[in-house]
Amino acid sequence: MPTPDYNVDLDLGEPPPELQEYARLQCGEDPNSRLQNIYELREMIYERGECTPHRMDDEFLLRFLRARNFIPQRAHRLMVNYYQFKEDYPELFENVYPLDLRRIGDANVIAVPPYRDQTGRRLLLYRIGCWDSKTVAVDDIFKATIFALELGMLEQRTQILGGVALFDLEDLSTQHAWQITPTVASKIVKLLVSSFPATTHAIHVINHSWIFDTMYNIFKPLLTSEMRSRIYFHGYDVTSLHKHILPNYLPERYGGIWPDYPYTIWLESLKKNYDVAKEVLACGYKFREDEICPEVVRRLKQEGIKLS
Repeated sequence: MPTPDYNVDLDLGEPPPELQEYARLQCGEDPNSRLQNIYELREMIYERGECTPHRMDDEFLLRFLRARNFIPQRAHRLMVNYYQFKEDYPELFENVYPLDLRRIGDANVIAVPPYRDQTGRRLLLYRIGCWDSKTVAVDDIFKATIFALELGMLEQRTQILGGVALFDLEDLSTQHAWQITPTVASKIVKLLVSSFPATTHAIHVINHSWIFDTMYNIFKPLLTSEMRSRIYFHGYDVTSLHKHILPNYLPERYGGIWPDYPYTIWLESLKKNYDVAKEVLACGYKFREDEICPEVVRRLKQEGIKLS
């Protein structure tokens, strides 16, 4: 069985031919009508005036079309939801310095491995039991999740294939459960399902106990039958998880072959990548000058891009 590629750099290149074919068959992305779809979405944004995107270029609009099967009306609704989410929860977006989020990575609450699953999808791993809710606010976990999604959406491969989330609930306590209010549950559903140009292909829940069952009852009313069909519960059985994600594409703790990689490996990579830093700043994030590579700082300043 082949082992997955390990790479701490984002894949910013064009999708290979086989992925373009997948996009055609599964996402409705026809090369012959792509520009027409983008044009229709752009006209819809101007005509309806329901949101004011910070970008209107083809590359940006393409993310929303890919997330909604290239149906301009659905892509437009997603874009409206995306900017409405930002407006409704400004505390998750204002004055956010991504490198400050390393403490969440250091605590192993969130991780994005530098490899993909057997289908080529990105994995987003949560170990909720590692979360010290007394020192890390739930909003900080949202900020880290949003930032991970923003980075993922820079990759055309991820735009096309989507991602998979794995929630490990080992050591989940009632203290954690108290943090998941209906408002927090609503934010989570909006983020993973209706308000972000990303496709969550599946959500896997492992090592869950009766405490989670209580929490899940808060989520259930917010989920459609389609959403519920993408959630898989594995109890404490890793072999059940392996039916969906093969062992060669999982950390050792889930019967796989890989060590635990921290969230911070992406932050370290970001510091040295001009293209990614530029995109991140365009999303409204901020950096302190001494946080990133001097050469990256020089190029950004040369283009008149402010760090904060």
